[in-house]
Amino acid sequence: MMEYKGYIGGPIDFDPEENTFSGIVAGLRDVIHFEGASAKELTRAFRESIDSYLELCAETGQQPDRLFNGKILVRTEPELHRKAALRAAVEGVSLSRWISRQIDAAP
Repeated sequence: MMEYKGYIGGPIDFDPEENTFSGIVAGLRDVIHFEGASAKELTRAFRESIDSYLELCAETGQQPDRLFNGKILVRTEPELHRKAALRAAVEGVSLSRWISRQIDAAP
């Protein structure tokens, strides 16, 4: 996984005709594109694209788009909601904390 300044690259595609890799920064409304002919070039382009994006935001007074704010709305069946809430209560943590632990423990 490519990560820089809290931004994550992906998905990465390969164009066999151009012999280049290209990708976008994942999870943003804004589009940050980068490409390179090797892993080293791709990594450099990824970082430069993010730096350019942040510079542009600073110049124009815009807030940079961020990946995630830490809030998740989960819709599930009432029985799964009950099961998770009871497990959280048994562990003495909030439902949000219990769900966070489950996500963190996932492979």
